[in-house]
Amino acid sequence: MDIVAADGDGTGGRELFDVPREVSYFNAAGIAPTLTASLEAGRAALAWRARPWEIRTDDWFDGAERRRTLFASLVGATAADIALIPATSYGCATAAANVAVGPGRQVVVLDGEYPSGIYTWRRCAAERGAELRTVSREPGQGWTEAVLEAIGERTAVVSVPQVHWTDGASLDLVTVSRAARAAGAALVVDASQSAGAVPLDVREVRPDFLFAVGYKWLLGPFGLGYLYVDPAHHGGRPLEENWIARRDARDFSRLVDYRDAYQDGARRFDVGQRTEFELTPMAVAALEQMNAWTPSGVARVLARHTARIGEAALAAGWTVPEPRGPHMLGVHLPSGVRPRLMEYLEARGIHTAARGDALRISPHMHTTDEDVDRLTAAFRRHH
Repeated sequence: MDIVAADGDGTGGRELFDVPREVSYFNAAGIAPTLTASLEAGRAALAWRARPWEIRTDDWFDGAERRRTLFASLVGATAADIALIPATSYGCATAAANVAVGPGRQVVVLDGEYPSGIYTWRRCAAERGAELRTVSREPGQGWTEAVLEAIGERTAVVSVPQVHWTDGASLDLVTVSRAARAAGAALVVDASQSAGAVPLDVREVRPDFLFAVGYKWLLGPFGLGYLYVDPAHHGGRPLEENWIARRDARDFSRLVDYRDAYQDGARRFDVGQRTEFELTPMAVAALEQMNAWTPSGVARVLARHTARIGEAALAAGWTVPEPRGPHMLGVHLPSGVRPRLMEYLEARGIHTAARGDALRISPHMHTTDEDVDRLTAAFRRHH
């Protein structure tokens, strides 16, 4: 496949996607369009999978290891720190199973956060006699300040995203991490709405666990996600016991010589059937392109688009969050405006999303100036 770098003039790569010119797609935070290189890799993988006699022993492992390595490079980790998971809920459940939460302690979460995390921590708190502390913001207050106020001597876990999934409002993870460590609390990060599109270095943030799905900003297929595990937790308990996570699993002739020892690092937390013959080549193709663009390159390109969109929203008298991530934003509209605006946009091939009380707008590297022109023109018509 041809790998393309992010252009310095703030443009991306529409030609790398199968997005018709008449479609302006602003919902990468929901599900991103697929790279044509990933489509080609997927077609080839399906044809290969149809001929199982061509699959070698190493093929059960090598693609997964390549995927692990590519994701690790996007977040400043090593391959040994990455587990391969299917979903946000799996990553959060793994974290919950491996952090200390006792009676009377608190798990700090954000108001309106992604449901899978909230449901996981609700169960964790209920089963262990702990309390779920939901953080809200005062008018004019940022998420970072609100979270810092909530962290105290009872805090056991701080579970936050890098940006809020409904409108892109951002948190300073390094500052939050320092406060969590000072309180003796674990830090769990949902990076599904930022990994790959925003600079993120686990060596600076130092989360205990960080997870991300692959089908949003990472441009991959459904069902292939990622979990960073701090080395302090590499000896933890996985959610399941599968053969492929065990030491010497490549020796198929000895699989019934049952071993208690796991593979090195975070691999013990891998989901079963992580090999995913049909999907892994698609994810690898996408991650190779994301690494070529780099998170800072993607952020630079998308910041240019979201700045224009934000300016148009403000000119219409609407509000956008500050501070926010460079890659997405939620426009808060007067009551009744959002349904009419979304209906107008959909009729013209301009696709956005409703999340919380915001109109969420999330471009990716397929987005062009023409797409932004169409969206901002609709803003002017409806202000």
